[in-house]
Amino acid sequence: MSPPASLNSALGPCIFTLLAFGSSCCFAEEEKSAFQSAWDVAELWKNDDGDYVNLSGRLHQDAAWFDADQGEFDDLLWRRFRFGFKSEFNGAIVSFEGDFNLNESLSESYNRLTDANIAWTFDNGATLKILKQSAGFTLDGKTSSKKLLTPQRNNLTNNLWFTAEYFTGISITNEFADDWTYYAGIFSSDPEEEIGVSDAAYFSLLALSKTFTANDWFDEGEVRLDYVYNKEDENAGTRDFGHVSSLSGQFQKGQWGLRTDLAYGSGYFEQPDVYGLVVMPFYDHNEIVQTVMRYTYLDSDNNNGVRLGRYENRIEGGRGDEYHELFAGVNFFLNEHKFKIHVGAQYAMMDDDANDGGEYEGWGVTGALRIYW
Repeated sequence: MSPPASLNSALGPCIFTLLAFGSSCCFAEEEKSAFQSAWDVAELWKNDDGDYVNLSGRLHQDAAWFDADQGEFDDLLWRRFRFGFKSEFNGAIVSFEGDFNLNESLSESYNRLTDANIAWTFDNGATLKILKQSAGFTLDGKTSSKKLLTPQRNNLTNNLWFTAEYFTGISITNEFADDWTYYAGIFSSDPEEEIGVSDAAYFSLLALSKTFTANDWFDEGEVRLDYVYNKEDENAGTRDFGHVSSLSGQFQKGQWGLRTDLAYGSGYFEQPDVYGLVVMPFYDHNEIVQTVMRYTYLDSDNNNGVRLGRYENRIEGGRGDEYHELFAGVNFFLNEHKFKIHVGAQYAMMDDDANDGGEYEGWGVTGALRIYW
């Protein structure tokens, strides 16, 4: 079976862009600088004191084709569009950004606020942030969608992380004791699309990370432990887990890299406990081309505890109890992460012991364009 026209129509411009800009990046340093300078238009104003006003945002497009025993799905769609600004005045950093759905008409395109916060960094290095902000945990949950190495977050994160991502709250982070960093935050689980604290309960997020200098095993590395306590509330905009723990690692040795995640969630209401593992090695061929592989495993201690991934879920909306995925892809960084192309293929399967609509076995191809400023 050949890929549908939507996938071909998306990959064609991607490949053309890769050839046009990739060639200039490799062979003409002057043109590379000219291409990168296009991002300077986002810098609206700055002064000698370090104050500035910049535009911020991201534009993401996907072309997806998935074929499974249970059916198939293909589409060419805008994955994300966010637009706003980031500014600093007298040491206070203000971020304000909205999320829009370009697949809808202009009058219906607005979704919600994402970043809408103020942050201060104190003399001791601590950064305090208030109002609506990203609450990141697990390997891919704490990685911005601007910096992912795959078109979509892994399915372990998709199941355990709170995929609404942006919540109203307060957080503080700082380094201490030579290469250690702490993060602590408390957030409303209110699903309000703007800023809200009254319609649900709360959750707390604690993280402790350690960075490593070069040694015999790797050139650089980081290990991070995340813990979330989430108070039960049927109106919460979170997943139905009362406790989530994640131990993740990121390591680089020359051109080789490895990212891992081992995570567990204790469910409440009808959600069973879930645990899983992600192993994602990658190889940097040069500054432009990177290949990535990923294995994801998920299991629940009862029936119907595991969700399928983003596009798999468009084919089969039920839940299962054991999930496996293999992914392989190539990334092209035409202006680092600010302008990149993902092309990847994945095979996934999920068992459903309850036999009530969660079984899945199939594969898919995704082409993705990612731009941010």
